Amino acid sequence: MNITSTLLLAFAMSTDAFAAAIGKGATLHKPHFREALKTGLIFGVIEGITPLVGWALGKAAAIYVTEWDHWIAFVLLFVLGARMIYAGFSTPDAPEEEKPNSHSFWVLAITGFATSIDAMAVGAGLAFVNVNIVSTSITIGLATMLMVTIGVMLGRVIGAKVGKRAEALGGLILIGIGSVILVEHLGLAA
Repeated sequence: MNITSTLLLAFAMSTDAFAAAIGKGATLHKPHFREALKTGLIFGVIEGITPLVGWALGKAAAIYVTEWDHWIAFVLLFVLGARMIYAGFSTPDAPEEEKPNSHSFWVLAITGFATSIDAMAVGAGLAFVNVNIVSTSITIGLATMLMVTIGVMLGRVIGAKVGKRAEALGGLILIGIGSVILVEHLGLAA
């Protein structure tokens, strides 16, 4: 794989994390760059590790990874998305100053893992081609870190305009991402 292909793959792998990051940033009280960078780092590390795991599993037994990855991603993203939608509509808009200043590590890690399941499947696929999996994984992780950091800061702007409903919108985005992954892997897309 050449550098252009690697970069295109890396940014393609980061798009779902970018969408989730917009939702995460929208639910925070004026997130600072440090919070955005922390979120980007967590997502980037996870997104960089999962292709390595997928590659290792692909070397051992690719059929098991590709057979269930879409269901795992769909369920995780659906549950997280439904929780965000519920929170977005169950409580009235909090004043901007009452929004949390950050998300917990575990919320970010679970969301990062859910949006990186497809990277694990890509890693499994890369096990069958001549590719430097370490440099590819690092590139995917760095692209994700960049896109998520930008996404959180973009969410800051969106959150100030749409209030608490931004969390529900973020939940819909996560469910949409999970649904697209499921539809693509089940071959239902036209």
